[in-house]
Amino acid sequence: MPPYGPISRRDLIAALRRAGFEGPWPSSKHQYMLRHSQRVTLPNPHRGDVGTNLLAKILRQAAIDREQWNKL
Repeated sequence: MPPYGPISRRDLIAALRRAGFEGPWPSSKHQYMLRHSQRVTLPNPHRGDVGTNLLAKILRQAAIDREQWNKL
């Protein structure tokens, strides 16, 4: 996995799948992924990468710390 920092949406989804999440599935405004009853909202596709601050929020929502992230 790339170092903790900006990441493409495609790489983020691949990493979350390796962490046990399924999806992404559509919702009213944003897609989401599920692991058991845990739901993670994904950013909409856009031209740039997912920034560090947004990545931190997504990983908190997914209950993945930096050590686990680096092992993915």
